[in-house]
Amino acid sequence: MRNADRAESPRFSRREVLALGVGAFVVATMPLAARGRRALVRRTLPVMGTVAEFAVVHRDPRQAHAAIDAAMEELRRVDRLMTRFSETSDVGRANRFAAARPVALSDATAGVLREALAWAQASEGAFDPAIGRAVRLWDVGHRTAPPPDGAVRRFAGRRFYRALDLGTWRENPVISFTDPDVELDLGGIAKGHGVDRAVDALRRAGITQAIVNVGGDLYALGGAEDGGPWRIGIQSPEDPSRPAAELDIRDAAVATSGDYLQFFRHGGRRYHHLLDPTTGAPRRTPVRSVTVTAATCLTADAAATAVFGMAPERAARVLGARAAEARIVSTIAGDA
Repeated sequence: MRNADRAESPRFSRREVLALGVGAFVVATMPLAARGRRALVRRTLPVMGTVAEFAVVHRDPRQAHAAIDAAMEELRRVDRLMTRFSETSDVGRANRFAAARPVALSDATAGVLREALAWAQASEGAFDPAIGRAVRLWDVGHRTAPPPDGAVRRFAGRRFYRALDLGTWRENPVISFTDPDVELDLGGIAKGHGVDRAVDALRRAGITQAIVNVGGDLYALGGAEDGGPWRIGIQSPEDPSRPAAELDIRDAAVATSGDYLQFFRHGGRRYHHLLDPTTGAPRRTPVRSVTVTAATCLTADAAATAVFGMAPERAARVLGARAAEARIVSTIAGDA
């Protein structure tokens, strides 16, 4: 195991605070009961285009580190399968060849795609896992000005998810594209799936209290030893050093979609990475972020992406159709 991604394992008291500063979440607290001495083990690593942060409470730091190793490998596996930035991942191979012939997928990628298509149907295309070409066109991490209007209109209102044909061949999942402009991008759901897999690995290793935070997709495993929940602070779009809202959760997922981490400004307007498939451009909304809780991080991730910028009534219909247990717990407005 590399020492570089290890943190110290300090002893701590009931009053101590565990600060998590990755992505949309800025603080989590866990009050500990006086009985028993437990170690806090923290680790971070870059993965899936962001930073994964683990915080595990356990009496044996060695067991905690071993559990985190297993959880990290789950995240890496999901990234290897589902990143769009590799030509050899499932997604990369599909984007290269599926417009010409069926492409074999792993069971894991096929399962996430089925969930993504279900969210696309429930949201009437507001969540679309097949708009990768539009995402590449905007490339907000590197642009300083919008692309030409004609290039944007090419991808507007196409409902690309309808051109995904997910089937089987010899009992193995395969995918075909029926539109040459389709390109998969599972960025709105794969990270949540990765968090769920990481949490499963922690559970298998005997961990009952932990936080897994991957750049705005977070799962709170268990609760405080005295029965209290984890407290999560939702980052303020205006001041990243302080939380705009706080949330108490246990054995639940929370995910935030916002316009303030990936964007550029041009002509007095913020152009962010959350695209509206009906226009092919960044969603125009006074909402800066939306935070959703759900039973799984995959659900919270997809839901937060789907309902970002939606009117409350429509957002409630989408969640009711796809994930009745999911709840919007924070909506932060601001200047666009």
